[in-house]
Amino acid sequence: MSIEKTLVDSYGVTIFYDVYDAKKPRGVVLLLHGMGEHAGRYAHVGEALVSAGYTVYVPDQRGSGRTGMKQFGDATRLGRLGAGGFRAAVKDITELTELIRANHPTLPLFLLGHSMGSLMGQIVLNTHARDYAGVIWSGTASRTPSRMNAGNLNKKFAVPGGTGNEWLSRDPQVAADFAADPWCFSADVIRLFGISDGLKLYGRPARGLPQIPVLIFIGSDDPLGGEKSVLFLANDYIKRSGLTDVTVTIYPEGRHEMFNETNKQQVIDDVVSWLTAHTAD
Repeated sequence: MSIEKTLVDSYGVTIFYDVYDAKKPRGVVLLLHGMGEHAGRYAHVGEALVSAGYTVYVPDQRGSGRTGMKQFGDATRLGRLGAGGFRAAVKDITELTELIRANHPTLPLFLLGHSMGSLMGQIVLNTHARDYAGVIWSGTASRTPSRMNAGNLNKKFAVPGGTGNEWLSRDPQVAADFAADPWCFSADVIRLFGISDGLKLYGRPARGLPQIPVLIFIGSDDPLGGEKSVLFLANDYIKRSGLTDVTVTIYPEGRHEMFNETNKQQVIDDVVSWLTAHTAD
């Protein structure tokens, strides 16, 4: 079970977030969802991490879920960022980080981002790496124009009578549930963010980052970036950033949402194992 809380950010936007509290936490995870979805889709991940001894914070980010509904009062406007735009949305991550640090000053904090959450997380890491004990990027890509698919992500997976969400998972129920969820929407970045904010997504890992472990995982059939893209990203972390603990896992035949894939338990177990290995006893 989670507890709903709120944070009013520096632009006056109310950010809703869920806290999954472990009784005796050994660490904390800040989990950032992707574009077109919301925190409620990660309840199973939160509960699994709590069982492993981690307290988990999962916000509805700018324009999403309860935060977006509070901003706009209309589900048809979900996805827009509101006051401050993209930079404010990224700043929300650092403000949540500060809140978590204040609540758990002695515990290691890990940043876990999926898809758009991972892209924003990459930007945060470039300037705030010292705030985290490690980072995990799911369904991610190198933030370069030639290594992120800006086209139809469902093209390869389209089926007659489908929802257009088949690219998310091999499990057809995931596509059906996404289509039926009033707080889920098509992740059309340029339409929702605008060209100026959309271009802010692009960039590469900073040079000379402080040592921090990185776990990157995707499905081999993830259409956002794919294996070549994440291997380029991992190489950037090693060669540009100077990091020495960078792990890449490619799950055969997996699609974009490995936390909702047919082998999701294996994925969650692997994440828990990585967290455990990077948490001091």
